[in-house]
Amino acid sequence: MTAEPPSKRKCLGEDCDNDIGTLQCPKCLSLGIKDSFFCSQDCFKKNWNTHKAMHKQESSILRRIFPPKAVSYIDPETSYYNPFPNYHFTGPLRPVYPLSPRREVAKSIPHPDYAESGTPNYSRSRSNKIEQLDAKAQDGMRKVCRLAREVLDIAAAAIRPGITTDEIDEIVHKACIERNSYPSPLNYNHFPKSVCTSVNEVICHGIPDKRVLLDGDIVNLDVTLYHEGFHGDLNETYYVGDRAKADPDSVRVVEAARECLEEAIKLVKPGTLFREFGNVIEAHAKSKNCSVIRTYVGHGINRIFHGPPNIPHYARNKAVGECKPGMTFTIEPMVALGKYRDVTWPDNWTSTTIDGKRTAQFEHTLLVTETGVEILTARKADSPGGPIPMPVAGETNGTK
Repeated sequence: MTAEPPSKRKCLGEDCDNDIGTLQCPKCLSLGIKDSFFCSQDCFKKNWNTHKAMHKQESSILRRIFPPKAVSYIDPETSYYNPFPNYHFTGPLRPVYPLSPRREVAKSIPHPDYAESGTPNYSRSRSNKIEQLDAKAQDGMRKVCRLAREVLDIAAAAIRPGITTDEIDEIVHKACIERNSYPSPLNYNHFPKSVCTSVNEVICHGIPDKRVLLDGDIVNLDVTLYHEGFHGDLNETYYVGDRAKADPDSVRVVEAARECLEEAIKLVKPGTLFREFGNVIEAHAKSKNCSVIRTYVGHGINRIFHGPPNIPHYARNKAVGECKPGMTFTIEPMVALGKYRDVTWPDNWTSTTIDGKRTAQFEHTLLVTETGVEILTARKADSPGGPIPMPVAGETNGTK
């Protein structure tokens, strides 16, 4: 039942003699201030600058504690809003729009073929041939992957409660430009940002926006660079604040995903079948009481962003082919606390778990050598993040 406004009261607008309507100030409602009625939306907007003074003090205090809420209406103070108010979200996360304008890349920096059109000129279905790189191309991959690791580490070092994912996107974008590199996600199939930021129940392809990271969140940063004709791709999941590190479920899913990747990489060598990686990944995930997302796969990468082979992460898959020297591809298992099925937000990018439970992912670009594997995007001794032990029983848990 919708509450009706009191009768025979006047609008709060200055010099307005109209009776009140059904419109209440949404900011007052969020602060618990009652009876802030106006006669119309136009009157409310006209009087906003003077009206907001009545709750300015309360607002400033609360904003130091809580991030701006994602709401279905446009917050008149911040202009933030939830673009999909009628969508049934599977978990607590909400998008916070508007997105910042598309960031520019100077023409002097080499662009991939899709940079302007948004559509890659190649088709993954056109050829299943897996390229084996010569020594010069392998060096090109080593260089771009080294740069990609540098950019990811710079972005990861900025993670803290209170930073927005859009601010992280700006950090990644600038770090790419400083390295004379193009951020590969930007306008790839029309993706609007330079990095994917996937928080909590988001499996992958999260779009950076105005939501701030909270103490207790986990966030995946997926960075890819295009440099001198080659792409280098990697991602890691990070704990935001001490509360995340104290939450056993968050630690379990993050460390399970990290270990799944490590176990799979141990198999990489000439002759290993691509389908074998999924067997080892799913077995390890299940040992940690986690599931493996099936929709998204690892992929070939070098001169093109995504190419053959496909590397499924689940057991008993039907992937065709085997590792051969000179091949470069990613392995990037996505592991969830609950069900493995996924759904996609109306933005056509953000993929979340179907039950809203948390998920984590790790990715490396790998080079098959004559005797084994070279991890082209390997962590450095001073890389932020890294594994942590499970919290001791009795410690305070973070919220999910």
